[in-house]
Amino acid sequence: MMSVFVGGVVGTLVRYAAEKAYPVAAGGWPWATFAVNCAGTLILGALIAGLTAIGPDTGWRLRTRLLLGVGFCGSLTTYSAFALESDRLLARGDVGVGLGYVVGTVAAGLVCAAVGYVVGRGVGNRVGAR
Repeated sequence: MMSVFVGGVVGTLVRYAAEKAYPVAAGGWPWATFAVNCAGTLILGALIAGLTAIGPDTGWRLRTRLLLGVGFCGSLTTYSAFALESDRLLARGDVGVGLGYVVGTVAAGLVCAAVGYVVGRGVGNRVGAR
């Protein structure tokens, strides 16, 4: 599955660049991880809803889902960094930031996925109607 590999490499590089550009300070909000997780859920929601509205998961739709959904979004988003950063905040006694980060990340992820779904479904329905 070369498409998963290529998407994964690109997603990893984007996440790495975000983490380098916005490193987290001790006790601070992990903005890079938060941003890539939100972006990934938004993209994945839009992608899956749009592709589903257009047609069955075969041919170019399957290849696109594997490249962007599994590869790119799978490597862009990072549950492990989210868990580690949450644990570090709470272990250091930064309970307010830690709990805010946990609740905020989960809530923002749900909102981003829902917005992505609505947008993707709308675009997919328009494209599929042609």
